[in-house]
Amino acid sequence: MGVSLYNAVFIDILIGMAQIGKNSVGIVKTQTIRVVDKEVPLKLDCGKRLALVDVAYETYGSLNEAGDNAVLICHALSGGAHVAGYNSESDSKPGWWDEQIGPGKHIDTNKYFVICSNFLGSCYGTTGPCSINPETGKPYGLDFPIITIADMVRVQKLFLDKIGIKQLLAVIGGSMGGMQVLQWAIEYPDFVKAALPIATTSHLGAQSIAFDAVGRNAITADPNFAEGQYTGDNGPDRGLSIARMIGHITYLSEQGMREKFGRELRNANDYSYDFDSEFSVETYLDHQGQSFVERFDANSYLYITKAMDYFDLSKNYGSTKQALADVKSRFLVLSFASDWLFTPAEAEEIVDALIANKKDVSYCNVASPYGHDAFLLEPEIVGTLISGFLEATHRPAANKGAKAASKKWNHIEQGRRSRVDYELIESLVEPDSRVLDVGCGDGELLAALTEGKNIKGEGIEFDQELIIASVKRGLPIIQRDIERGLSNYADKSFDTVILSQTLQTLKNPKKVFQEMLRVGRKVVVSFPNFANWRCRSQLFFAGKAPVTRGLPFTWHNSPNIHFLSLKDFDEFCEKIGVRIEKKIALHRNRPSPIKFAPNLFAEQVIYVTSKE
Repeated sequence: MGVSLYNAVFIDILIGMAQIGKNSVGIVKTQTIRVVDKEVPLKLDCGKRLALVDVAYETYGSLNEAGDNAVLICHALSGGAHVAGYNSESDSKPGWWDEQIGPGKHIDTNKYFVICSNFLGSCYGTTGPCSINPETGKPYGLDFPIITIADMVRVQKLFLDKIGIKQLLAVIGGSMGGMQVLQWAIEYPDFVKAALPIATTSHLGAQSIAFDAVGRNAITADPNFAEGQYTGDNGPDRGLSIARMIGHITYLSEQGMREKFGRELRNANDYSYDFDSEFSVETYLDHQGQSFVERFDANSYLYITKAMDYFDLSKNYGSTKQALADVKSRFLVLSFASDWLFTPAEAEEIVDALIANKKDVSYCNVASPYGHDAFLLEPEIVGTLISGFLEATHRPAANKGAKAASKKWNHIEQGRRSRVDYELIESLVEPDSRVLDVGCGDGELLAALTEGKNIKGEGIEFDQELIIASVKRGLPIIQRDIERGLSNYADKSFDTVILSQTLQTLKNPKKVFQEMLRVGRKVVVSFPNFANWRCRSQLFFAGKAPVTRGLPFTWHNSPNIHFLSLKDFDEFCEKIGVRIEKKIALHRNRPSPIKFAPNLFAEQVIYVTSKE
């Protein structure tokens, strides 16, 4: 019996060691440190005070000599300090974001000193409702004071001060963790160099508050709740399980649930005609509820969801724009297309407020079927964006000349743009000016202007792969369909707005062009000339849509939906009251302008325009 037990333990250890792997941070011990004591109690937003506050935390990697490589990870509702690695050799489950954090991983512990602390009110080591109240010697229960996201962040700051962190390279967090990221950037603007709020919001909407309220009611209505003074052996397990099931539904998407479960039955091909769980999705939720009960505290759930409900930048600061007016961090905001808990529209509200305040912000709405949980389930795309942004923030000089790794962009580069186009546009931009590149691709032009002319540049792009390339260059890039307009930018925000080789692909070029003229003092536009003699000859002699060096697409795979010439654009400008300041007609790869019959011989053209 003893030998068998020894063998079983030994096998568990071997399995754990195999799972740890070479890219893991390895075995990590969760530590606890006291950050508040009775001499200087912590004053909370609710007006009450906490005499003692302990913080549980883990760290990975090393703080460098300059002290400028510290990255704080903020966890979501049910997370904890254990974000990477394993707590023991027999541990079968790594930290909750282990795919992202470790040597050579996207948040590379060879480069960064990564910190994750359990926030105030949780049940994983930091002071919360299940901690001992020093005044009574018993668990706080409902005697624990109501807390806010701001309270949590202030405790995190006290903790970082305690362990000697003078500055954060970045604060990263998803969901509720993203709320903490926003609060960090607002409350400690000089302390945080970069902020990465992921799948989050500036405030909870009515629907999200309603889901939280139903979950809390399920807990408090459980017969075993006992006004919050339950024991571990006889707590409100059923209520907490239901609360988790309700919450978990909001973390998924309809598409993801349909693809994963559909209407599949668990054990049979026919209905059982009773109220037991028989659909796969039912048994999945049963499992999620039960496993949550085994690891989480019901009172903590009450307090944390209430803190989320109270989070509202508009209420606390007047508006989201006012809340973010004094931030100094670079921002990378990520949302997910199928997230209906914290929608892309809510992320864009944050982005628009940052743009309105002329802050350095990049934004990507990641295509994913996984709903709100996508920030945990899309490690490659999320990790690539994070690693590129971190590297560009930490070592900006090394990324200025970064080349696009995208094969897709190389194909577009050959088919749609040429270096002569870029070089001439560069010559038209004034040094030290503000520039918006609409349809900026991989950011090559903006990067060249930033390095060569010291411009303050921003870009708009729709393609996710090209956004990643731009983020790696350290450029502020917003993912947006420009057909929606530029309403988030104020009048005359830029000295120059650039639209290079994109005009002919727009459904509503007039609307976009007028918006560019509103936000820019001058607008530089380049496009292929569809009246070039090669196009004319193919139409005349072959009788079919032309394919040329400058227009390499066949009719069925072309991004071009408008076919304009120099004369067409001249008439367009005259009709809408636009002044043409300069017109440069070009061969495809020759920098010298065409002066004779440009509408016949030019393959592309660059216009400099302004509003009359």
